[in-house]
Amino acid sequence: MARTATRASDATEDLAVMAGAAVLGSLMIPGRPEHVREARAYVAKSLGELHPHLDSAVLLTSELVTNAVMHSSSHCAGGSVSILIMESSGGLRIEVADEGSELSSPVVRGDVYASDGHGLFLVQTLADQWGYLRDDHGTTVWFWLATATAVVG
Repeated sequence: MARTATRASDATEDLAVMAGAAVLGSLMIPGRPEHVREARAYVAKSLGELHPHLDSAVLLTSELVTNAVMHSSSHCAGGSVSILIMESSGGLRIEVADEGSELSSPVVRGDVYASDGHGLFLVQTLADQWGYLRDDHGTTVWFWLATATAVVG
């Protein structure tokens, strides 16, 4: 019997396995600012200290989780944020899913003089690719860090 995906990341995880990617881990945390450090620590532990994308992956995940906590309904009582880490021979993909927001969608702000709002600018600058998917269940923002031999141009 086929499994029905209930979240975008469920479908992505299924596709990753079918395409030969390894799911390194998934984590669900409460949508509260004090839990962002758990996401950073989880990514670092999942990748290992010798992974070539360790620093970028931890930084970008931290930025996306912070955005999810600050700008989505995940910060409401009982809200959560989930992280999915996948790796293939071509690179590393990390997804951060939140409970969505009726007020905003992900926006890159390139104003270097602003005191905040640099999270997606960092993602756009450091990731080889990134994007987002909004549906009735929330928003999933993802980034891709390609291996040196699979750099996307």
